[in-house]
Amino acid sequence: MDPIRRVTVPTLDVLDALLSADGPTWGLLVIKATGRQAGTVYPILERLERQGWIRSSWDDDAERSGPRRRLYEFTPDGAAAARTLVAAHAEAERAAARGTGAGCPARPVHP
Repeated sequence: MDPIRRVTVPTLDVLDALLSADGPTWGLLVIKATGRQAGTVYPILERLERQGWIRSSWDDDAERSGPRRRLYEFTPDGAAAARTLVAAHAEAERAAARGTGAGCPARPVHP
């Protein structure tokens, strides 16, 4: 499994959506969960697959009408790395918010 060289917010959103899914999920559900455009999500999914974080397969549901769905799921190492990466980013955001005072009520300044 290759490391992600550049971690972007859209990549973190895709990782989080896949972590939140109950098993293999198709691309359109990832798009809906992230609120990102297909032109953003699908290249991220392709890159994650090339790097060994996720794997994909075609849905074989013969009962369903319409085009086949491509399902995405983490590899075991990819799931562990994604959890670590998403948690580290969330912690960094919390630390930055604490450092800037974001979310804290303003204190009156007395001369």
